[in-house]
Formats: sequence, structure tokens, C-alpha cells
Amino acid sequence: MRDNRCQDVSWSNVKCHHVMDQPVLTAQGLAKLKEEIEDLKSRRGGIALRLQRAKELGDLSENAEYQEAKDEQAFVEGRIMELEELLHSAKLVDSETRTGTVTFGSTVKVQSQAGQKSLVLVGSNEADPATGKISGDSPLGQALIGKKAGQSVVFNAPRGPITYTIVEVT
Repeated sequence: MRDNRCQDVSWSNVKCHHVMDQPVLTAQGLAKLKEEIEDLKSRRGGIALRLQRAKELGDLSENAEYQEAKDEQAFVEGRIMELEELLHSAKLVDSETRTGTVTFGSTVKVQSQAGQKSLVLVGSNEADPATGKISGDSPLGQALIGKKAGQSVVFNAPRGPITYTIVEVT
């Protein structure tokens, strides 16, 4: 099976958001990622304290509090590792450079039969369709990348094709 991800990308005219499987982050996504890492790191002391208290209770084999604290510690440490790897491997996209073309970090105002809405094109780890943040990995994101205001795209939604006309790109 062929991998459809790009290997050569000109960021001024993005056609694909992966560079050799390199994830993409907007400045806002980068800030949230760093915030989550700091939050997780701040929980370490409380977990260590819970572990210490649970150890003082004696038999660890039947100590539910100890096991819960160990599970939380494993989750927190695993999540920190995962986020730090993402932080080190991600490409930061410059949403300040505007060419009038839909790229990562662009806010795109689209019009369909259902009405007008604003979408922000983000990396897959930042996506939140409920708030209008769509991934470049999504079919709609892929359809929008590289387009300009006035152009139309057809998005194949689960309920059938939807045509969006791009009203504005900022």
C-alpha cells in the first residue's frame, strides 16, 4: 500500500501537511502542548506523595490506593513522553504568512447550502471539529488545502457529497 504523505513540501503553497511523517503544529497548538506538559509534570509531586503514603500502609499486594497511584504515575509519565516526542518532532507552521491560499493555520470562511461557517485548518493532534478546528488529514481539510477564495470544493461527507465555496481565507 502506497503512503500518500508528501515528502517534499513548499510551505508557501502547501499541498500536504506531512514531511516524512512529521506532524504539524500551529503556534496555538504548540502553546497548548507545552501547557499540558507542564500540567502533567506538576502532578508528579502529588503522585509521589500518594505512593509514599500507600507504602506506609504496609502490604502493597492488596493495596488499592498504591495500585491506583502507580497506574496514574504510569499514565502521566507515558503522556509526558508522548507529548515531548511530539514537541520535538513537529513542524511549526507560520500562520502569520498569508498568501490568500488555504494552508495550516488559515481561518477559512466557507459557504454551503446549510449556511456559512468558519474553519481553522490545524494539525491532526489539534483537531476539534466541534469548535471549527479541522485536521489537514481529514477529507475536508485535504480538499481545502491549496485553494483560494472564490473556489469551490466537494467534500464527501458520510451523508453524501457537500459543496463548499470558499468565501475568505485569513
